[in-house]
Amino acid sequence: MSTLPPCPACNSEYTYEDGTSLVCPECAHEWQPGAEAASDDSAQVRDAVGNLLQDGDSVTVIKDLKVKGTSLVVKVGTKVKNIRLCDGDHDIDCKIDGIGAMKLKSEFVRKV
Repeated sequence: MSTLPPCPACNSEYTYEDGTSLVCPECAHEWQPGAEAASDDSAQVRDAVGNLLQDGDSVTVIKDLKVKGTSLVVKVGTKVKNIRLCDGDHDIDCKIDGIGAMKLKSEFVRKV
């Protein structure tokens, strides 16, 4: 019996060692054996300069962003208060004055 841990990506039990790392043959995920605790850091959301974001923070937009489906634009320097973090591609849920509820990507904001 193998005493290797299951794959953290797909929970496959058929993992194997390849040098110093572990590999899953089903999803091709590679990881270091002691890196399970470090994988929690990837769930944290960081802004464009690497600051850790949390619910309730205020951020500033660092790039003009077109609002899909309208002719509106969120200008550089727009301050967004009281953000909420969510899962998915757009990881910030917020309300912008004059525009309304929006989802933003953390790579286009900077923590204030």
